[in-house]
Amino acid sequence: MRFLALTLFLAVLGGSCVAMAGTSEEVQIGQLLRQASLQGLNGPSRQLLEFRGRPLIINVWASWCGPCRAEMASLERLAWRDEGREFAIIGISTDDFLDQAKEWLKHSNATISQYLDHGLQMEHMLGASTLPLTVLVDAQGRILDKIHGARDWDSPESLALVRKAFRTRFSATHR
Repeated sequence: MRFLALTLFLAVLGGSCVAMAGTSEEVQIGQLLRQASLQGLNGPSRQLLEFRGRPLIINVWASWCGPCRAEMASLERLAWRDEGREFAIIGISTDDFLDQAKEWLKHSNATISQYLDHGLQMEHMLGASTLPLTVLVDAQGRILDKIHGARDWDSPESLALVRKAFRTRFSATHR
């Protein structure tokens, strides 16, 4: 029990929260994502494969995770930037209870499409052993990168990371 408490404490200090995900089903960088059904939180439910055809940023979060909550506004700002039209951004909540995830989304005024991770399928597939986890996926559904921990997603450094992963030429300056 002390080890678990220490692990949780160290994870929070490092800007991430521990999630108890198994990794035997994890899709590795360079591999294609498998099909998954996504239960809509602030919009309709969709199939993961429906996002193929353009790059995708998947952010895995939970309402109880402070670093997840802290980075969500920067993902919203990234989505609203002109270059945000070049890729899709979705959120995957690992909350156990639908009402907790919906309450946080209502509080945060989220406009990004958000989904509930029913049965931990996305948590396991993406290897979300710590939260937040952000996964960059190419237009064919291949994982390009996994970023553990919170970031300022509309910062010049993060924009450069996204630009390099998706090989796009958008500006790294804020509007």
